Amino acid sequence: MTTAVTTPTERVTPLHRNRDFVLLWVGAAASNLGSTASLIAYPLLVLALTGSAFDAGLAGFFGLLPGLLLQLPAGALVDRWNRRRLMIWCDALRGLGVASVVAALALDRLGLPQILVVCFVEGTLTVLHGLAAHVAVPNLVPESQLALALSRNEARGRAASMLGTPLGGALFTLGRAVPFLADALSYLVSLVTLLLIRKDFEAEPRKDTGGRMADQIGEGLRWLWRQPFLRVTTLLVAGSNLMFRALFLVIVVMATRSGASATGIGVMLGFAGAGGVLGSLAAPWFRRRVPLNVLVIVANWAWAVLMGVIVLTSSQFVLAAAYAAMWFVGPVWNVALGSYQLAITPDRLRGRVLAAMSTLSNGALPLGALAGGLLLDTAGPQGAAAALAVWMLLLAAAATLARSVRRNHDTV
Repeated sequence: MTTAVTTPTERVTPLHRNRDFVLLWVGAAASNLGSTASLIAYPLLVLALTGSAFDAGLAGFFGLLPGLLLQLPAGALVDRWNRRRLMIWCDALRGLGVASVVAALALDRLGLPQILVVCFVEGTLTVLHGLAAHVAVPNLVPESQLALALSRNEARGRAASMLGTPLGGALFTLGRAVPFLADALSYLVSLVTLLLIRKDFEAEPRKDTGGRMADQIGEGLRWLWRQPFLRVTTLLVAGSNLMFRALFLVIVVMATRSGASATGIGVMLGFAGAGGVLGSLAAPWFRRRVPLNVLVIVANWAWAVLMGVIVLTSSQFVLAAAYAAMWFVGPVWNVALGSYQLAITPDRLRGRVLAAMSTLSNGALPLGALAGGLLLDTAGPQGAAAALAVWMLLLAAAATLARSVRRNHDTV
């Protein structure tokens, strides 16, 4: 059984020459780009087939629903099954599902029920694949490179989001089936890279493949609850996720009210995405030099201050710069917290703990979308931004006052 553990006297291979990590990164980059392209193509396809905006929204809902409902059981399965084999099956089945859309389009037999089933199945397999890929990283790289590896993964995801959406629209203009064919091929690339990886994705062989899933999920939840720092920071992430999801809609409305065109808003959001990529690349530098408690507290106060700038400015350029700066801070926080969580969590629990944290933190996203709409309807864009600034100020104060945060001086 090969692992990524090294002794102090061993020479550490540079990350870009770590064959297995590079293969995993490239495969995930391809599938992320393809999935993001199809994400925008699905509603375009449904609109073209049915002309119903509700049906288009339904397709998006079915694709995102597994991320809300299935994180906890998926985490248990990731800890129970062989992770690499699980990811291979996920890629194969995701590719077949998307290929069925291409085939049905070619035969002129595609209907909304098939699209909804494919969206749900693809979303479910993506949850499993994403959890397994994330918790496998500590077994492919030495601990000293964990933050760097996670920063590269963070940059990969943000770049895929930034590039995949316009790519999906461009491919759809070439033909309705083209973005889905590209997505199917991206899963094939990911599958091939997984087959070429030599190292194991587990620290030790799986000994227990049975047991009640509820008990296994409970074990992960109890472990997380007994970690005061992770417990508090997970709740802080949930609070900031709620704010960011609401802020997205508020930013779009504020930019529109200030006279920005649709193209200008797209450029602004692309600028924010670039800020996220830069933050991902800078994250290892901060992780090595800044204690974890300082990163957590400063990140929350930076968001609070930048929210104040957004409330007070009437300039599109200042608005774009502040929003991009908020996106820069995000991956610095994500990499610091993610590397710490993976380093202290036993390998046999990593899938369940990550799933529990994701369920708690990402469960706030739909609430944020709802809050953004309600705030805009009742208080207008400026009032909505002010309310979100107050919310972020309270989160920053909570991070500062939390004893478990202040006591964590961990650095890598």
